[in-house]
Amino acid sequence: MNKKEIVLEIKDLVVEYTSESGTVHAVNGFDMVLHAGDTFGLVGETGAGKTTTALSIMRLIAEPQGRIISGSVKFMGEELLTKTEAEMRQIRGGKISMIFQDPMTSLNPVMTIGEQILEVIEIHQSELSKIDALIRAEEMLELVGIPKQRFNEYPHQFSGGMKQRVVIAIALACNPKLIIADEPTTALDVTIQAQVLELMQELQKEFKTAMMLITHDLGVVAQVCDHVAIMYAGKVVENGTVEEVFRTTKHPYTVGLFGSIPNLTHNVERLNPIKGLTPDPTNLPAGCTFHPRCPFAKDICATTIPKNTVLKGENIVECLIYEGLIEGVTHV
Repeated sequence: MNKKEIVLEIKDLVVEYTSESGTVHAVNGFDMVLHAGDTFGLVGETGAGKTTTALSIMRLIAEPQGRIISGSVKFMGEELLTKTEAEMRQIRGGKISMIFQDPMTSLNPVMTIGEQILEVIEIHQSELSKIDALIRAEEMLELVGIPKQRFNEYPHQFSGGMKQRVVIAIALACNPKLIIADEPTTALDVTIQAQVLELMQELQKEFKTAMMLITHDLGVVAQVCDHVAIMYAGKVVENGTVEEVFRTTKHPYTVGLFGSIPNLTHNVERLNPIKGLTPDPTNLPAGCTFHPRCPFAKDICATTIPKNTVLKGENIVECLIYEGLIEGVTHV
């Protein structure tokens, strides 16, 4: 039984966006628990609601189009959804940091990288003198592998991988309890991606920080995560330790994700993608949202919403098969 301190606990989070074309049901009852020092991977196709979930934690959902309808987001036991904007500004950057997907848009082009690291330190560690804050900023730059001599250079003078290192330095500058990394290596080539992931792991261990990693890449999850949640149409359909989910995959969607990855031991002419498209979030299917694409779907799947079924270990799956409601199918 895991006795580590719970850093983040989300229960039944529901987030919607309103537009001229209708209501976008972005997140539909999201649940997760993240413990101190652990890395939690969040995987799913584009439009599954991963980034919206992350923005909800930070309370950065664009209003009035976006709205957190219901649910609970607790950070270190404190409810974030009831905090004022002034209280959230003290938490963002200081206690919870976010690494965004594109380093090109994460940095201010008219400020030096040193000024941008220094700014977050001065805001959240105001007790430090200017000299101490400057020393801390230079140390953070060196920590991510950039010489402090480049402190006064601008973002356009750095490559994509170096920019992402600067963003990581900003995120870690105030020793946050939680880092949310939203596809931090998507814009980078494979070699630089490996370096950035290794750097993030090293710094996470050094600072004992919990991390929520949003990615499309199951290989990245296998490399750096302790737990993983598979998200589809705004809900977690399978959740557990990385070893359980990878070795004993249960949900038909998760099976489909693994089936679409090239296998080095099998010669095939074509990959095996999941048939169909992700559902329109303004018009989600009734019952199980995955049923129009599921090879095991029966009539009951179109009318009955599956519940969370706790399997062996920590593995949780949301599928009628594991509730014993689909005749002739006991497992995937």
